[in-house]
Order: sequence, then structure tokens, then C-alpha cells
Amino acid sequence: MQVADYFNFLAADDIRIKGTRIGIESVLYEYIHRSQTPEAIAERFHTVTLEQVYATILYYLQNREKVGTYLEDYLEYCRKAREEYEKNPPPGVIRLRKILAERRKVSDNPHTDIPKSSSTSTTSSPSKNEQE
Repeated sequence: MQVADYFNFLAADDIRIKGTRIGIESVLYEYIHRSQTPEAIAERFHTVTLEQVYATILYYLQNREKVGTYLEDYLEYCRKAREEYEKNPPPGVIRLRKILAERRKVSDNPHTDIPKSSSTSTTSSPSKNEQE
């Protein structure tokens, strides 16, 4: 296997599958951590061929230490980014979380006056006896 035929080494922390925008970490995460078959991975990433998936797995198997470190660094980067996102979410996320919390508060409080729809109205129409 000629590595250059299958991968673009854009930086030490950015190896892409040639002809795609897919990083090898995406394919290898599916393979290693989600136990997906090469066929399932190729189906998930439509721009990647089955041959490219197998080449990525083979590259990993032939370079476990180097690629393992690459994956560990990637996962650590993701963890830090997730933590930072949770500490400082975008304004839109803050607004949506506030709306969700308010809705949960209302639905958890049975004493809150919630307008009822017309189909579940508690007012009854007068009975025949009342109409006469």
C-alpha cells in the first residue's frame, strides 16, 4: 500500500482521506470505539469508498503507536472543546436552555395555570334538562 495514494497529510494533527474532507480519525473512531464494520463505515461516510476505509484501517494496524497517539490527541482535543463549550455556550444555546428550563418548570408545577385547548375544555355544555 502506498500511503500517498490514500491520504493527505495536511499537518501533524490533520490526516485526511484523499479526495475527501474526512479525517482518518472519523473512520478509525467508528472502527475502534463503535465497533463498526468497514462496510458500515463506508455507508456512513458517502464520500469514502470501501477501499479507502480498508486502507485507513490497514494504515492504523501498521502504525498502531503513531496513529494511536494521533487518535488520543484528537480525542483529548474533542474533550477540551466540549468542556469549553459547556463553560461558555453560544448565546443561542443559552437562550434555548432557558426556554427549556422554563417549560420544564411549568410542566412540573401542577398549580400553574396552563391554558387548555378547546378539545380538552372543562366547561360542559348545558344538559337537555338545563336547556328546558
